[in-house]
Amino acid sequence: MTYGYIRVSTNKQTVENQRFEILEFCKKQNITVDSWIEETISGTVEPKKRELGKLLECVKKDDLIICSELSRLGRSLFMIMSVLNILMEKGARVWTIKDNYRLGDDIQSKVLAFAFGLSAEIERNLISQRTKEALALRKNEGKKLGRPVGSTSKKSKLDGAELEVSVMLLAGISVNQMAKLYGTHRKTVKLFISKNQLDTGANLAGLRELMRG
Repeated sequence: MTYGYIRVSTNKQTVENQRFEILEFCKKQNITVDSWIEETISGTVEPKKRELGKLLECVKKDDLIICSELSRLGRSLFMIMSVLNILMEKGARVWTIKDNYRLGDDIQSKVLAFAFGLSAEIERNLISQRTKEALALRKNEGKKLGRPVGSTSKKSKLDGAELEVSVMLLAGISVNQMAKLYGTHRKTVKLFISKNQLDTGANLAGLRELMRG
């Protein structure tokens, strides 16, 4: 079964552009779309509250979902990766057109699934403790919580993503693909990788050992 998935954020946007992209892609690949899923809803809404959630429930092994780009699945990396993880566990496939992503039964897909599972587990275990400790420290120092009026945040979308980016490097994911996943510029990704020395032989070798364990 092949599904065409289309999502737009507002009623002012049209689904026709995405439908055209998918149809043209399928024509070149000699693929027929058996069913269309279209919805007008923000990508920040959880998949289970969207038509996408219903699709995730009914999709079966070897089914194929085609969409214009990964951002149609969600607006955050964790949301996108959680959707991909569900589909991979079911043995389903996802192909995107603009960012040329392929989820299937290959090593790249398995490494990405590992990255999500490990990162999510670490995040669940640490985020609450990390937040509480940071707030407590600032309170003890007598600092006001929140950003000062008129100031700008230096926080990067990649902060805390060292493990995820390292695994993606190991899987051969390009800088351009990472930039699209995180919604940032490729130069930002390259700088983040260089600054944290994520592409060094020592870092990648250590990650391989972790995965074997």
